[in-house]
Amino acid sequence: MRRAGIFLCGILTAAMVTGCGAAMPDLTQEERDLISEYAVGVLLKYDKNYNNRLVDTQEYDTAQEETDQDVSAETEEAPEADQAGQEASANDTEVIDVSEDETAEMPSTIEEYYAIPNVAFQYSGYELTQSYPETAEGEELYFAMDATEGTQLLVLRFTAANVSSEDITLNMPEYGARFRISVNGGESKSALSTMLLNDMQMYDDVIPAGSAVELVSIIEVPQTETVDTIDLILHGKDANCTIKLQ
Repeated sequence: MRRAGIFLCGILTAAMVTGCGAAMPDLTQEERDLISEYAVGVLLKYDKNYNNRLVDTQEYDTAQEETDQDVSAETEEAPEADQAGQEASANDTEVIDVSEDETAEMPSTIEEYYAIPNVAFQYSGYELTQSYPETAEGEELYFAMDATEGTQLLVLRFTAANVSSEDITLNMPEYGARFRISVNGGESKSALSTMLLNDMQMYDDVIPAGSAVELVSIIEVPQTETVDTIDLILHGKDANCTIKLQ
Protein backbone atom coordinates (compact mmCIF):
# COMPACT_ATOMS: atom_id res chain seq x y z
CA MET A 1 0.00 0.00 0.00
CA ARG A 2 2.92 2.29 0.80
CA ARG A 3 4.40 1.69 -2.66
CA ALA A 4 1.05 2.45 -4.30
CA GLY A 5 0.89 5.75 -2.44
CA ILE A 6 4.39 6.76 -3.59
CA PHE A 7 3.49 5.82 -7.14
CA LEU A 8 0.29 7.86 -7.05
CA CYS A 9 2.06 10.86 -5.59
CA GLY A 10 4.57 10.77 -8.43
CA ILE A 11 1.86 10.70 -11.02
CA LEU A 12 -0.04 13.58 -9.40
CA THR A 13 3.17 15.64 -9.19
CA ALA A 14 3.90 15.06 -12.86
CA ALA A 15 0.43 16.16 -13.76
CA MET A 16 0.78 19.42 -11.85
CA VAL A 17 4.24 20.18 -13.37
CA THR A 18 3.10 19.79 -16.95
CA GLY A 19 0.78 22.79 -16.59
CA CYS A 20 -2.70 23.34 -17.76
CA GLY A 21 -1.94 23.09 -21.41
CA ALA A 22 0.08 19.95 -21.34
CA ALA A 23 -1.49 16.60 -22.00
CA MET A 24 -1.91 14.09 -19.22
CA PRO A 25 0.45 11.14 -19.40
CA ASP A 26 -1.02 7.94 -20.74
CA LEU A 27 -2.23 5.69 -17.88
CA THR A 28 -3.35 2.14 -17.80
CA GLN A 29 -6.78 1.24 -16.44
CA GLU A 30 -5.20 -0.19 -13.29
CA GLU A 31 -3.28 3.04 -12.70
CA ARG A 32 -6.43 5.14 -13.11
CA ASP A 33 -8.29 2.91 -10.61
CA LEU A 34 -5.51 3.27 -8.07
CA ILE A 35 -5.54 7.05 -8.43
CA SER A 36 -9.31 7.19 -7.89
CA GLU A 37 -9.16 4.94 -4.84
CA TYR A 38 -6.32 6.91 -3.28
CA ALA A 39 -7.99 10.26 -3.90
CA VAL A 40 -11.23 9.10 -2.30
CA GLY A 41 -9.38 7.75 0.69
CA VAL A 42 -7.56 11.06 1.22
CA LEU A 43 -10.80 13.05 1.05
CA LEU A 44 -12.62 10.78 3.49
CA LYS A 45 -9.68 10.74 5.88
CA TYR A 46 -9.94 14.49 6.44
CA ASP A 47 -13.72 14.68 6.44
CA LYS A 48 -14.67 14.97 10.14
CA ASN A 49 -18.29 14.12 9.37
CA TYR A 50 -17.37 10.73 7.94
CA ASN A 51 -18.09 7.66 10.02
CA ASN A 52 -15.96 4.67 9.06
CA ARG A 53 -18.82 2.29 9.76
CA LEU A 54 -20.58 1.20 6.61
CA VAL A 55 -23.94 1.19 8.38
CA ASP A 56 -24.84 2.73 11.72
CA THR A 57 -26.68 -0.13 13.43
CA GLN A 58 -27.14 1.55 16.79
CA GLU A 59 -30.76 2.44 16.13
CA TYR A 60 -31.42 -1.04 14.70
CA ASP A 61 -29.88 -2.74 17.75
CA THR A 62 -31.98 -0.58 20.11
CA ALA A 63 -35.21 -1.42 18.20
CA GLN A 64 -34.32 -5.14 18.21
CA GLU A 65 -33.78 -5.10 21.99
CA GLU A 66 -37.19 -3.48 22.51
CA THR A 67 -38.83 -6.08 20.22
CA ASP A 68 -37.18 -8.94 22.13
CA GLN A 69 -38.41 -7.48 25.42
CA ASP A 70 -41.99 -7.25 24.07
CA VAL A 71 -41.90 -10.86 22.85
CA SER A 72 -40.55 -12.02 26.22
CA ALA A 73 -43.33 -10.16 28.05
CA GLU A 74 -46.00 -11.69 25.79
CA THR A 75 -44.52 -15.16 26.35
CA GLU A 76 -44.71 -14.72 30.12
CA GLU A 77 -48.30 -13.46 29.95
CA ALA A 78 -49.47 -16.31 27.67
CA PRO A 79 -49.53 -19.03 30.40
CA GLU A 80 -51.45 -16.68 32.69
CA ALA A 81 -53.98 -16.03 29.91
CA ASP A 82 -54.28 -19.76 29.18
CA GLN A 83 -54.81 -20.49 32.89
CA ALA A 84 -57.45 -17.78 33.12
CA GLY A 85 -59.17 -19.22 30.03
CA GLN A 86 -59.15 -22.70 31.51
CA GLU A 87 -60.60 -21.41 34.78
CA ALA A 88 -63.33 -19.57 32.89
CA SER A 89 -64.07 -22.69 30.86
CA ALA A 90 -64.25 -24.76 34.05
CA ASN A 91 -66.61 -22.22 35.61
CA ASP A 92 -68.84 -22.33 32.53
CA THR A 93 -69.04 -26.15 32.57
CA GLU A 94 -72.47 -27.27 33.66
CA VAL A 95 -72.43 -29.69 36.58
CA ILE A 96 -75.24 -32.22 36.48
CA ASP A 97 -76.27 -33.83 39.73
CA VAL A 98 -77.53 -37.31 38.98
CA SER A 99 -77.94 -38.28 42.61
CA GLU A 100 -81.64 -37.46 42.46
CA ASP A 101 -82.32 -39.16 39.12
CA GLU A 102 -85.21 -41.55 39.34
CA THR A 103 -84.31 -45.19 38.80
CA ALA A 104 -86.53 -47.51 36.85
CA GLU A 105 -88.87 -49.40 39.18
CA MET A 106 -88.81 -53.18 39.07
CA PRO A 107 -92.09 -54.95 38.39
CA SER A 108 -93.98 -55.82 41.56
CA THR A 109 -96.34 -58.50 40.23
CA ILE A 110 -96.13 -61.64 38.15
CA GLU A 111 -98.22 -60.19 35.33
CA GLU A 112 -96.05 -57.06 35.14
CA TYR A 113 -92.79 -59.01 35.03
CA TYR A 114 -93.93 -61.40 32.29
CA ALA A 115 -96.11 -58.78 30.55
CA ILE A 116 -99.21 -60.98 30.71
CA PRO A 117 -102.30 -59.04 29.58
CA ASN A 118 -105.77 -59.29 31.14
CA VAL A 119 -104.66 -61.53 34.05
CA ALA A 120 -104.15 -60.59 37.70
CA PHE A 121 -102.16 -62.95 39.96
CA GLN A 122 -102.74 -62.96 43.70
CA TYR A 123 -100.90 -64.90 46.41
CA SER A 124 -103.41 -66.57 48.70
CA GLY A 125 -101.27 -68.52 51.19
CA TYR A 126 -99.24 -71.70 51.67
CA GLU A 127 -99.45 -75.12 53.22
CA LEU A 128 -96.98 -77.73 54.42
CA THR A 129 -97.95 -81.28 53.54
CA GLN A 130 -96.56 -84.72 52.80
CA SER A 131 -98.54 -85.11 49.59
CA TYR A 132 -100.36 -82.93 47.09
CA PRO A 133 -103.15 -82.84 46.30
CA GLU A 134 -104.80 -84.70 49.12
CA THR A 135 -107.27 -87.26 47.92
CA ALA A 136 -110.60 -88.19 49.37
CA GLU A 137 -111.42 -91.85 49.92
CA GLY A 138 -112.14 -93.56 46.61
CA GLU A 139 -111.06 -90.50 44.59
CA GLU A 140 -108.69 -91.04 41.71
CA LEU A 141 -106.35 -88.24 40.59
CA TYR A 142 -104.64 -87.72 37.28
CA PHE A 143 -101.41 -86.82 39.08
CA ALA A 144 -100.30 -86.58 42.71
CA MET A 145 -96.90 -86.13 44.31
CA ASP A 146 -95.41 -87.13 47.66
CA ALA A 147 -92.54 -85.58 49.61
CA THR A 148 -89.28 -87.51 49.71
CA GLU A 149 -88.05 -88.96 53.02
CA GLY A 150 -87.06 -86.31 55.57
CA THR A 151 -88.80 -83.50 53.69
CA GLN A 152 -92.22 -81.95 53.31
CA LEU A 153 -93.88 -80.10 50.47
CA LEU A 154 -94.26 -76.33 50.66
CA VAL A 155 -97.22 -75.53 48.43
CA LEU A 156 -97.69 -71.86 47.49
CA ARG A 157 -101.21 -71.01 46.35
CA PHE A 158 -102.14 -68.31 43.85
CA THR A 159 -105.23 -67.21 41.98
CA ALA A 160 -105.08 -66.08 38.37
CA ALA A 161 -108.12 -63.95 37.50
CA ASN A 162 -109.26 -63.08 34.01
CA VAL A 163 -109.99 -59.35 34.26
CA SER A 164 -111.18 -58.98 30.67
CA SER A 165 -114.67 -59.43 29.22
CA GLU A 166 -113.59 -62.33 27.00
CA ASP A 167 -112.22 -65.82 27.54
CA ILE A 168 -108.44 -65.92 27.35
CA THR A 169 -105.81 -68.64 27.10
CA LEU A 170 -103.10 -68.42 29.71
CA ASN A 171 -99.97 -70.18 28.46
CA MET A 172 -97.28 -69.71 31.10
CA PRO A 173 -94.48 -71.59 29.24
CA GLU A 174 -95.07 -69.22 26.33
CA TYR A 175 -94.10 -66.31 28.60
CA GLY A 176 -90.97 -68.17 29.76
CA ALA A 177 -92.19 -68.40 33.36
CA ARG A 178 -89.60 -69.79 35.78
CA PHE A 179 -89.77 -69.51 39.57
CA ARG A 180 -87.43 -69.89 42.51
CA ILE A 181 -88.53 -69.80 46.13
CA SER A 182 -86.58 -68.70 49.21
CA VAL A 183 -87.80 -69.56 52.70
CA ASN A 184 -86.69 -67.58 55.76
CA GLY A 185 -84.04 -65.74 53.70
CA GLY A 186 -82.24 -68.98 52.87
CA GLU A 187 -80.87 -70.15 49.53
CA SER A 188 -83.55 -70.19 46.87
CA LYS A 189 -84.72 -73.40 45.21
CA SER A 190 -86.25 -73.90 41.79
CA ALA A 191 -89.95 -74.66 41.82
CA LEU A 192 -90.62 -78.29 41.01
CA SER A 193 -91.79 -79.07 37.49
CA THR A 194 -94.83 -81.29 37.86
CA MET A 195 -97.62 -82.76 35.79
CA LEU A 196 -100.22 -81.05 37.97
CA LEU A 197 -102.89 -79.40 35.86
CA ASN A 198 -102.69 -76.31 38.05
CA ASP A 199 -98.88 -76.02 38.22
CA MET A 200 -98.44 -72.26 37.77
CA GLN A 201 -95.12 -72.64 35.99
CA MET A 202 -96.60 -75.07 33.43
CA TYR A 203 -100.22 -73.91 33.24
CA ASP A 204 -101.74 -73.77 29.76
CA ASP A 205 -105.52 -73.53 29.65
CA VAL A 206 -108.49 -71.24 29.09
CA ILE A 207 -109.76 -68.92 31.82
CA PRO A 208 -113.35 -67.81 31.19
CA ALA A 209 -114.16 -64.10 31.25
CA GLY A 210 -114.57 -62.82 34.80
CA SER A 211 -113.38 -66.11 36.31
CA ALA A 212 -110.28 -67.18 38.26
CA VAL A 213 -108.33 -70.41 38.67
CA GLU A 214 -106.16 -71.66 41.54
CA LEU A 215 -102.52 -72.30 40.66
CA VAL A 216 -99.69 -73.65 42.80
CA SER A 217 -95.90 -73.57 42.96
CA ILE A 218 -94.15 -76.25 45.06
CA ILE A 219 -90.73 -76.95 46.59
CA GLU A 220 -89.47 -79.42 49.16
CA VAL A 221 -88.22 -78.17 52.52
CA PRO A 222 -86.79 -80.04 55.54
CA GLN A 223 -89.32 -81.92 57.63
CA THR A 224 -88.62 -79.69 60.63
CA GLU A 225 -88.81 -76.41 58.68
CA THR A 226 -91.10 -73.67 59.98
CA VAL A 227 -92.01 -70.82 57.69
CA ASP A 228 -91.62 -67.19 58.65
CA THR A 229 -90.85 -65.44 55.34
CA ILE A 230 -91.27 -66.46 51.72
CA ASP A 231 -89.75 -64.79 48.64
CA LEU A 232 -90.82 -65.65 45.10
CA ILE A 233 -88.04 -64.97 42.57
CA LEU A 234 -89.11 -64.58 38.94
CA HIS A 235 -86.78 -65.57 36.08
CA GLY A 236 -86.95 -65.35 32.32
CA LYS A 237 -86.11 -61.68 31.66
CA ASP A 238 -82.87 -59.70 31.61
CA ALA A 239 -83.08 -59.14 35.38
CA ASN A 240 -84.66 -61.22 38.09
CA CYS A 241 -87.55 -59.93 40.14
CA THR A 242 -88.12 -60.79 43.80
CA ILE A 243 -91.63 -60.62 45.23
CA LYS A 244 -91.98 -60.85 48.99
CA LEU A 245 -95.01 -63.02 49.59
CA GLN A 246 -94.88 -62.84 53.39
